[in-house]
Amino acid sequence: MSSQPTNYRQFWPYYLREHSRILTRRIHYFGTGVALIAIIGAVATGNLWFLLAAALGGYIPAWSAHFFVEKNRPATFRYPFWSLISDFRMFFMWIADRLQPELKRAGCLAEIDIEDPAPKPEQKKAA
Repeated sequence: MSSQPTNYRQFWPYYLREHSRILTRRIHYFGTGVALIAIIGAVATGNLWFLLAAALGGYIPAWSAHFFVEKNRPATFRYPFWSLISDFRMFFMWIADRLQPELKRAGCLAEIDIEDPAPKPEQKKAA
């Protein structure tokens, strides 16, 4: 079986694995939020320049995260439509607090992803 996805069902876990680091996802959430605000601006005003702002505001942070944090090539370059769908899917699943099980199923919930709060005083003493 090829490691490259041939349908969207295979692509979704692949996409999540390509976004395995929490910082990559956070930067994506920021970019997606900027894009959504710009799209709302375009609809509200009819000014199509907002669509350019949506594209730049969404892609520049996301691609930067891939190159500098994840150190991989954005899936957008190979799967543009599925990547766009998945970016919004990941964003809205994160908003709804439903992303963690998906990350776990995709096998990309690394220890660095789980934000461990500072140890409690009694834990420090035991160590």
